[in-house]
Amino acid sequence: MDAAVPVLSEEEERLIKEIVAWLGEKNPDEREMVQQHIQRLRGLGEAVFQYPSVRESHVLRGEARDGDKLIESLCAFSGSSRLLHLPTKVVAARSFLVAKFHAFSMLALLARENPEYYKPLRRILFSVISTLITAEVYLSCLGDSAFPRNLKLGIANDLIALWDSGTDSRAIRHLPALETLWTARESAPPSFGTMDGNSELLRITIDMGDDWQDFLVEESTSDEATWALEEFLFSLSYEELQEVRSRLIRFGIPAVNYDEIRSYLGRKPSYTMVKGADIKDIYNFYVDRRDAALFRKRTGASGPIHTLEELYLKYRIILEQS
Repeated sequence: MDAAVPVLSEEEERLIKEIVAWLGEKNPDEREMVQQHIQRLRGLGEAVFQYPSVRESHVLRGEARDGDKLIESLCAFSGSSRLLHLPTKVVAARSFLVAKFHAFSMLALLARENPEYYKPLRRILFSVISTLITAEVYLSCLGDSAFPRNLKLGIANDLIALWDSGTDSRAIRHLPALETLWTARESAPPSFGTMDGNSELLRITIDMGDDWQDFLVEESTSDEATWALEEFLFSLSYEELQEVRSRLIRFGIPAVNYDEIRSYLGRKPSYTMVKGADIKDIYNFYVDRRDAALFRKRTGASGPIHTLEELYLKYRIILEQS
């Protein structure tokens, strides 16, 4: 394995060592279980990162394969057919991130009552989830025929940098901005009220950079950006938002809270509610919205056909290249 690509960071290894020692004083059986899980995780990582760089050139039966070929493949194939065109290292690296999430989730569960360990574990888990979602956002953009080819080439290059970097998610340039957006969303659950979204948007915008505010101004006249933003703020689908607002108007109801939303809809809302307790909710919330957007795109239904994250990423990349 390339020594420049550690399976786990120094901070992660230090934290594991401290937690193992702490568990040894409390519960030797749990300590043993943790050591076994972490050793398997390291073994998986070592196997994954023994694969050559996805940019590495080689010739198979007269056909050249290298990073440029991979970029072409990523841009050419749809999401449903892309999997079998990806190098083994790419698929394996994603599996490693999922395994890492499960391993550190176990540590967080065992150390829940110890803030000294629980808080940094939560940061690690959030970083893993952010990396997974960012890769999903990038892949969704690559599968969108409306994205200009020059933007797709930049996105594909970013993805290859991530897959080649092992555990260093900083290889994706736009991840910090997206991570900040998800952090702000996690700490600002919807209050609903009059459902104009002003309070929710204000709470999120306070934590975001200037480019986010510029994005909001630039897209202020776009129906799709407005719809995607409302889905993000309220954790309700475009269809559900129309249904709830119609009911408020019909019965002259000035405000609503979350507990009333379900009774208004007569069912559980379509999207995962991000409440901060379970970090997986952030990933599920993105996937829910992405799948709904893809469905609308395929069927021609009204509503956003991109997630807010895709629109924001596209804006940042265009801004970067201007």
